Amino acid sequence: MNAPTRSAEAAALASFAEQAWDERIVPALTDYIAVPAKSPMFDAKWAEHGLLDRVVTDAARWVESRGVAGLQLEVIRLPGRTPIVFFDIPATKAGSTGTVLLYGHLDKQPEFNGWRNDLGPWTPKYENGLLYGRGGADDGYAVYAAITAIESLDRQGIARPRCVGLIESGEESGSPDLPAYIEQLKARLGDIELVVCLDSGAGNYDQLWLTTSLRGMVSGVLKVEILTEGIHSGDSSGVVPSSFRILRHVLDRLEDSASGQLLPQSLHCQVPASRLAQAQATAAILGDEVWKRFPWACGADGGPSLPTTTDPVEGLLNRTWRPTLSVTGVDGFPELGNAGNVLRPYTAFKLSLRLPPLVNGHEASLQLKTLLEDNAPYNAKVTFHPDGRAGQLGATGWNAPELAPWLEQAMNSASQAHWGAPLGFIGQGGTIPLMSMLQAGFPKAQMMVCGVLGPKSNAHGPNEFLHVPYGKKLTATVAQVIAAMP
Repeated sequence: MNAPTRSAEAAALASFAEQAWDERIVPALTDYIAVPAKSPMFDAKWAEHGLLDRVVTDAARWVESRGVAGLQLEVIRLPGRTPIVFFDIPATKAGSTGTVLLYGHLDKQPEFNGWRNDLGPWTPKYENGLLYGRGGADDGYAVYAAITAIESLDRQGIARPRCVGLIESGEESGSPDLPAYIEQLKARLGDIELVVCLDSGAGNYDQLWLTTSLRGMVSGVLKVEILTEGIHSGDSSGVVPSSFRILRHVLDRLEDSASGQLLPQSLHCQVPASRLAQAQATAAILGDEVWKRFPWACGADGGPSLPTTTDPVEGLLNRTWRPTLSVTGVDGFPELGNAGNVLRPYTAFKLSLRLPPLVNGHEASLQLKTLLEDNAPYNAKVTFHPDGRAGQLGATGWNAPELAPWLEQAMNSASQAHWGAPLGFIGQGGTIPLMSMLQAGFPKAQMMVCGVLGPKSNAHGPNEFLHVPYGKKLTATVAQVIAAMP
């Protein structure tokens, strides 16, 4: 980047962020990654194990250690719910009445397999600017970057509005506890004018990317039971139907297996014209990297496997505005080495159904349960248990409100200052339940949803990494945008 394009103020913020990451944030995240603080969905005994409490307490202590003037911090624990960190920092800008809400989460996805021999989910490694390990990028860095952004403004004497932080520990389980905390904190949150969420992704590492939409999600266990116990397959097959075949039959109601298209029209929505135009602009920037960035295996002819489409625009829309089904876990199957000639009594799949941003997650959960359970083939016992709590099944996606001119200008200016490239717009296929909750609770708030999950960062999978140089620039950018809020 050419130095003349960066103001003295932006340069000072960048310098502070650079030093803070090297001296304080990377060491803190190294400790954080080493703690297997899995989300409650993946650790039913999370309260007993105390790992979520540990990372929450560690983050709270780190925040308090920075000595930000006026900071008030509280770790809140509602009975039976995962803890949160809430902090409140008064404004330094005279006459400022609005509030910035900064969001992140500290719970993690499970280990998964396939890690490089010298890497592991709980064995952090810093190599060539990349910090490997589970949770650093998704989303442990957020609270550290948020506080550093505020601290950098105060150290430079740059006025800013009031800032509050909400750091949860149940996001990877669909944030089932978050509504209760938001309700409890509603009066203390104040007049939210800007939400800064650092739990999203980037189309590349060459510019700032603003997330314009997020998909919703329905997850749960589909189980088909046909026998009370396993029986000899030679004796029974042909008379006793396979539980796997029944499950496959049931899934045919939901998905066209040839195309991957989901069949119920209620799971689809129309793509807004503005989002289609943004997808076309983003496709022009990223090109074939929309699909080439994934770790394809060798195909039948020795070349790489192929995506559902090589059209960059269609690829972007498929992963952001169209529903998709993934099977993320199975039960009822023995290990291959122990797979005898036995007709298994049941088959269970963990389903992950991503929903377009405008489809209600709770309603989709109920529709999916009815679709899968009704009129079971062979009168088998078919059950679908969606994840979530009663009254809040699934997670609803989010479509960003119209961008205020001041915020677009501030983000574009920051992108030019720290990357030397304009702001990019991209929808994300992941789910952040908080965003739809906050949109409903604070309909006038502007939303800055960004993150460090760029190409090959592989959140939830093996070799997950945090791109530290991008994190440094994003931290300075957050500071610059907060200072620009009217």
